[in-house]
Amino acid sequence: MMRTRSVLAATALLTTLLHAADGAAAAAGAGGPAAPARRAAPDRQAGHATALASIGDSGNAGAQEFTTAAGRLNRVSLYLSSGAATGRVRVQVRAVRDDPGSAVADAAVDLASLGGPGAGWVEVPLGASVRPGARYWLFAQATTAEDKPVVWYGTRGDAAGTPGGVLYDGARGGWRASGGRFAFYVNPSGTERCGETEPCYVPAGMKTARTAGLLADGAGAVEAVDPAFAVGARYVPGSNVLELPSGRWRYLPKGAAKSRVVAADDPGALAQIAESRRWLDAGTVPGAPGARHEGAERALLSMRALLRPNGAFAAAWYPFWDFSWPRDSSFAAAAFAHTGHDEEAYRILRYNARTQRANGTWEARTRLDGSGPPDDRQWQLDANGWVPWAAWQWYRSAPAAGRAERLRQLYPALAKAADFTAGSLDADGLPPASPDYWELPTSTANIGTAAPLLAGLNAAADLAGELGRQEDAGRWAGAAERLEAGIARRFAPHGYGRTADGRHGRDSAVAFMAPPFNTAPAGLSRALDETYQELRRPNGGLMPGSDPGMRWNASWTASTSFFALAWTASGAYAKGDAVLDWVLAQRNVLGELPETVDTQGRPSAVVPLGWTDSLVLLTLVGQEGRGLPTPPKARR
Repeated sequence: MMRTRSVLAATALLTTLLHAADGAAAAAGAGGPAAPARRAAPDRQAGHATALASIGDSGNAGAQEFTTAAGRLNRVSLYLSSGAATGRVRVQVRAVRDDPGSAVADAAVDLASLGGPGAGWVEVPLGASVRPGARYWLFAQATTAEDKPVVWYGTRGDAAGTPGGVLYDGARGGWRASGGRFAFYVNPSGTERCGETEPCYVPAGMKTARTAGLLADGAGAVEAVDPAFAVGARYVPGSNVLELPSGRWRYLPKGAAKSRVVAADDPGALAQIAESRRWLDAGTVPGAPGARHEGAERALLSMRALLRPNGAFAAAWYPFWDFSWPRDSSFAAAAFAHTGHDEEAYRILRYNARTQRANGTWEARTRLDGSGPPDDRQWQLDANGWVPWAAWQWYRSAPAAGRAERLRQLYPALAKAADFTAGSLDADGLPPASPDYWELPTSTANIGTAAPLLAGLNAAADLAGELGRQEDAGRWAGAAERLEAGIARRFAPHGYGRTADGRHGRDSAVAFMAPPFNTAPAGLSRALDETYQELRRPNGGLMPGSDPGMRWNASWTASTSFFALAWTASGAYAKGDAVLDWVLAQRNVLGELPETVDTQGRPSAVVPLGWTDSLVLLTLVGQEGRGLPTPPKARR
């Protein structure tokens, strides 16, 4: 589903940090005389709300006095922000503040290795013996060829009994009081480590996305992973448990309101990992070893997290996305069905049957508790095609035992949907104008609605035949023939563009005219090729369409995946492979698929998006030789 909201360019946090950094050196040099030496307990770390010192050239540095009860230094953490993408930050632990020769530890971190411009806690490995209780100075200085600040943060309000930091400003005569205490940890441990209660250094590019992944307890509880806590983390394979940079684990215990950080091999986390692996093993994880198999496993686990116990399927786990769209959920049902997760697929179909409107249509989206739409967004007719198509895909994959009886339970909803579609066709055989998957209305019929409705009529007619409902099958077959003819008359001459009047450019929904949705009409192969080339963005992905009234800056992974699926299901495996590889290459640091990819190739909007997960899974199933079925053309 195409959300019409703007994509974040960067977070307000990072913007605030880098703007504050522009004047940090001057502000820091305005303090009074250096504070007297005082013993600093290692657990009295200062806050990090204030830019205290620019340390980004040879004329600037910062130093913070500390004592420690430890006898050895293993690593140190500093809260830094950097506008520079290259260079390095040198960190020393000195016995004498002004004497580099007194350093007992000397290390550096490369800014490029941190991901370029960003902000957060930077851990630097050290290795030195120290005297417990002795006074030392933590010294930091950055070297970069870029004219952009590297800033050490802290707080203006020193904690009682702790020493303040000092700033070296060559232009102002040397060392001066910083006016606050620098943010740092020596030998950080436990919950003081970045990635647990504090963010590790977060590249600005990661903050174009609102979420980075999902924690889930397997019973319906879900928590989104903030991008600031995804840096350096990874999922324990086969699970929604995160291994953090510290080596500890973050997971969402069953029944808990919030995630917890626990030791690796925590019994509760281990039990959750085992349960999610059993769920995966109960079905199939498609894809060749490597990125494809890993991408499929992650997609399945994320879709499982987005699926609610009542059958609602959240598009993503973030406000305004945390609703159930019939469109997205239909693709999820098909993907679950073809990967052997029959119960999950049927649960979605039952939910959509329950939430159907009395006239046989669906709201654009519903709240996850099934209580109805969250707002007055206009309903969208394409659901009348997607729901029967998904039911047909489920039926062709479901275990034979009891399949017909379960179909009978769905049939009343499918019949109402197909009858409404048939009754909506005009004299040309086309449906009325309706908002398409862009979630924007058009003044004439659009291909993003017409093509799914054709798939839905063919699917409903075939399912009616399975249940011996020949009268229904014949009625819907006649409607499908009229709609197919109307599409050929009005859309085919324009290369199956967005609207029947030919005034709104190309549309990625041309792929809905191909398998596994519809039997491809003559000339569709050329239309697919031409549309793909016209919609392709410089970063390799596709925008949804070329409507002159719309300007798309980002590539949409779902629109791009339409072509991977259509070409694969049509037997054009090389074309499908190339597009699928691009989509999988857009996975974020946790291996999750984003909704969009910005002009610089960074994941943006929400991560993961269940629709893209479903499309990737269906494509992988199709590439494994098992193929994906297409509803046959219904004939009276």
